[in-house]
Amino acid sequence: MNEQPSGEATSQSGEGVAQGATNEQPGDVAGAAGSTGLYLALTMLTAAAGLAVEIVAGRMIAPYLGMSLYTWTAIIAVVLAGFSLGHWWGGAIAGWPSHKAARAVGWALLAAAITTAASLVLIRLVAGPVIAAGFGPVPTILVITTLLFFAPSLFVGIPSPVLTKLAIDARPADTARTLGRFYAAGAFGSILGTLLAGYVLIAWLGTVRSLVALSLLYLGMAATLFWHAQQRRSTSLVPPAAAVLLAVALLLPSGLMTAAFRSNCTVESQYYCIRIDDMSQSLGTDARVMVLDHLAHGINVRAEPTALVSPYVVMQNALVETHLPGGGAGMRAFFVGGGAYTLPRAWASSKAGSHVVIAEIDPEVTRLAREQMWLGNPANLAVRHADARAALAAEPAASFNVVVGDAFHDIAVPPHLVTDEFVALVKSRLGPGGVYVMNVVDHGSRPRFALSVAASLRRHFPVVEIWSDATLDAEGKRATFVIAALDRPSPAGAITLGRDETWRRWPDTVVERASAALGAIVLTDDYAPVDRLIGVD
Repeated sequence: MNEQPSGEATSQSGEGVAQGATNEQPGDVAGAAGSTGLYLALTMLTAAAGLAVEIVAGRMIAPYLGMSLYTWTAIIAVVLAGFSLGHWWGGAIAGWPSHKAARAVGWALLAAAITTAASLVLIRLVAGPVIAAGFGPVPTILVITTLLFFAPSLFVGIPSPVLTKLAIDARPADTARTLGRFYAAGAFGSILGTLLAGYVLIAWLGTVRSLVALSLLYLGMAATLFWHAQQRRSTSLVPPAAAVLLAVALLLPSGLMTAAFRSNCTVESQYYCIRIDDMSQSLGTDARVMVLDHLAHGINVRAEPTALVSPYVVMQNALVETHLPGGGAGMRAFFVGGGAYTLPRAWASSKAGSHVVIAEIDPEVTRLAREQMWLGNPANLAVRHADARAALAAEPAASFNVVVGDAFHDIAVPPHLVTDEFVALVKSRLGPGGVYVMNVVDHGSRPRFALSVAASLRRHFPVVEIWSDATLDAEGKRATFVIAALDRPSPAGAITLGRDETWRRWPDTVVERASAALGAIVLTDDYAPVDRLIGVD
């Protein structure tokens, strides 16, 4: 993904170089070196900004589309397509007289600034209609990503070949070294932009301010080029200056107060866009929901720690209480993922003598759960801020009665938390009669991923059960399943939750036929195509 000068911009015949050199105003060696230094710095900065926008793009679309292999694939492909066309266009511009080519780069950077800032508004205009159109996950992701980030990538792809050509024209005797320097500057800038976006911009500024800052950087580079071109050719700065001032006015802090420039997130952590929404009106009591990116991860009721609102959570609790002595009193439980900490909070407050360990990779999720989701600091609840697999591996063998898998994230689930190797780890950490339950979101009539998870579990557990809501619409596109891995079968084939909701266990014959028909596989660390299996057409 390194943004480098295109071959068209750097494949120069002797005649082309000589012609380009005659377009420059006479100047001394120091002046030529100064121009080359400026062009080199701008090449590095445009590459850095282009890659930074690519990284921020992933976080920007997460509240609408989630994060998965498909979203990152779309972002990378769209940005590279923009770079490619921009480089091609820049190669054509590079053949213009040098002062006109420099001004064209200034206009391209101005366009990059405007389109980058405009993406903050555009996503709110196009995301809803495109998602509602029902294209399917992959086409939806591609369409939205293209609408938002193709234009900024196109315009930032233009400068590199043009600036390389201008530097060669300024010092034609040093062509070979100039090419090497500019390729290196582009590669270094790409690395710098990636690191800054991933480790600094998103963590410290958030999505909105990061994109505004990058837009202002583009504006600064555009203004610099316009000024430099004026110095070299004594051309009027009025039109470009007016355009830059107008673009700055659009990015003033007052504009950031509008709804389009406000973040969707309560907190933007290094892992998620975290949002806490009030559910009190709809539930008739003081309640809140935690949303990670765009998927709700739990609803907590303030006055009732044991209140479980989400049906799949109620079902997980029912299975555990069915299989553990005393309904789970004195249990030792390990949670793969914390989220809103709904079930850990309930068990810590209601299961006498229990001890609950939660592996939650994001400390900000835990902080917000404690401060805004009423988790507090129960003495019998311990949190490990680490990857769940590493955290579970650090625990002694046979140290838990229950392991709960809840690291699901729409069409993305960490593959290493569902493989045969991870299941073997889970089994080793469960004592006799231990229970492993997890929720899986999949296609209602073609649950290839859920069946593959079950196939992986069957290699280590004598009993594996798939449960679903009895009202599941086989034609529906998404459904939540609860899968249980046990030492003995559940005593009943149906469990009623409340007065009007029943979950049924899939008969073994149905599971076997569906697994054969849909090609269920055993997931391994070497091969776990989670994104392809999760009901994506």
